[in-house]
Amino acid sequence: MRLFSVGAGAPDERAQDGAEHPSAPIPIVGPGIGESIRVPLGETGFDTFPLMLGAAEFGWNVDLETSHGILDRYVEFGGNAVHTADGFSGGRSEHIIGQWLRSRGLRDGIVLSARIGAHADNPGLGSVNLVRAVEGSLTRLGAERIDVLYLDATLDGTTNLEDTLATVEWLVDAGKIGALGAFGFAPERLVEARILASAGYPRIEVIDTPYNLVRRQPFEGDLRLVAGAQGLAVTPSHALEHGFLSGRHRNKALASRGVRGEQLRGHLNRRGIRILRALDQVAEELSVPVAAVSIAWLLAQRTIAAPIVNAFAADHVDELMQGAGVALSRTQLAELARAGS
Repeated sequence: MRLFSVGAGAPDERAQDGAEHPSAPIPIVGPGIGESIRVPLGETGFDTFPLMLGAAEFGWNVDLETSHGILDRYVEFGGNAVHTADGFSGGRSEHIIGQWLRSRGLRDGIVLSARIGAHADNPGLGSVNLVRAVEGSLTRLGAERIDVLYLDATLDGTTNLEDTLATVEWLVDAGKIGALGAFGFAPERLVEARILASAGYPRIEVIDTPYNLVRRQPFEGDLRLVAGAQGLAVTPSHALEHGFLSGRHRNKALASRGVRGEQLRGHLNRRGIRILRALDQVAEELSVPVAAVSIAWLLAQRTIAAPIVNAFAADHVDELMQGAGVALSRTQLAELARAGS
């Protein structure tokens, strides 16, 4: 059931596939308001705030104290889903989240998801490395279970999927995994996984794929068709394209150095500037931050359940969380899509 309005501005013009979002069209603007806002994460049995807090920067560009401040602010606003990976900062991201969960006593209230398959010590999805990777993540997180485990296939396209799913079945039976997700899976591999699920193997319920206004392919193709046909929940990563879609980076000379700077400068072309101008216009119309409009556009797309967003500071969370309460009109959605085409 879609909970986010995607119709025109007037109430009687909004298209509804289900109940209207509790805060639409008024953005979330204060702590605690998001506690009542939950969406089903596909058929996993988990209900999450429609925005997952990503931890890709924790332990890398964001230190422990700042990371904990970001997590605190996210929960204060009503968020309940945290996403990390064993490959983020060589596992330091998981350590930071584990320390936070223990110090705050919030484990039972958080939907904890982790991506495995890219850690240098346990790469790929082979049975032995898969078990070691899950045990390693659980140790670093200080948890007994990963609620949603994403299998990362970016470094492993050769391991027999049946063997991988058989190992996952053992991990589920052992209570170490709640539900199964996938990252970097080609459409045909998702079809293969569904065939194996019909034979009794664990079913993939969620997929993570990079997707946003700037990066619309390859998701807007066979991958979205397969996700829709299989009823998969999509939790797109890179929701703000390394910060570009927050509107904070508009000058090549001022862009940060290193890999991130190159990524940002790569989008500061005619198409990127056109997208930012379209975002600026909608943000001004709705009196919300540009980042919130970028998130709202994602949530208005078919099959999207909860984008994964990263933050560098606690005040960034305030902007991001507003995206879950923004209802874009058909005209606004069309203008944004046209700018990115």
